[in-house]
Amino acid sequence: MQIRWYGHAAFMVDTGGAKLLIDPWISNPLSPAAPQDVINAKPTHILITHDHFDHLGESVDIAKATGAPIVGTFELTLEVAEKGIPEAQTMPMNIGGTIKLGDGVEIYMTPALHTANRGAPSGFVIATPEGTVYHAGDTALFRDMELIAELYDIDVALLPIGSVFTMGPREAAIATQFLRPRRVVPIHYNTFPLIKQDPEDFKARVEAVSRSKVYIMKPGDVLKI
Repeated sequence: MQIRWYGHAAFMVDTGGAKLLIDPWISNPLSPAAPQDVINAKPTHILITHDHFDHLGESVDIAKATGAPIVGTFELTLEVAEKGIPEAQTMPMNIGGTIKLGDGVEIYMTPALHTANRGAPSGFVIATPEGTVYHAGDTALFRDMELIAELYDIDVALLPIGSVFTMGPREAAIATQFLRPRRVVPIHYNTFPLIKQDPEDFKARVEAVSRSKVYIMKPGDVLKI
C-alpha cells in the first residue's frame, strides 16, 4: 500500500487494487501537484470527509474527468449531484456504516467533531489486506477514538494538528494515545497562516506519551506500508 500526500488533507491511498483519493483540494498552496496530475493518476474512488472548500476541493471536476464515484454522507452526495455528478456515480453512506469495495477493501465512516455546510463531518477508516489507514478528517479530540482503535488495528493515522479549526498538537498527541496506530502523520497545518504549527512539536509530544512512530511528510511524499 502507498499513501501519497498532496498537502493539507488531500491524499491518495493506493491499495494495489483501488486508488482512493481523499479530500482532493489539490490546488492548495502546499501541493506540488495539479488537479490534472491527479486525474492522470486515475483514482478509482473519491472520499470526501465534509463539504468545506478545502476538502471538497476539485472533487467534482476530478469525478467528471475520471468517472470515479464520490463517497460521502448522503447529504454530501446530494450536493455533488446538484453540481453535475450523476446519482449512479455517488456512493452515499453515513457514520457507522461500511462499504465493501472488493479485494478485501472496506471503507468505514467515523464521526468527526467539526461542522459542515450540509450533512455531518466524518472521517474514514480504510481497511485492506495490506494495512489499515485512518483519515480523521477535520476534528476535535473525542474519547470515542478509543472505540475506533478497538474496532480496527490502525497502521497509519492521518491526524490534523493545525488547531483553530481542528485539533492542535497537544490534542492530536492524546488522540494518538487513544488510537494506538503504528504510524501517525500530521496533516492540515501550515497551509495558511491561521493554522501554522511546528510538526516537530507534535512529534515530541507523541514520543513522550506513545510508542507510535511519527512521519513528518512533505507534500508529494509517499509513505509505503
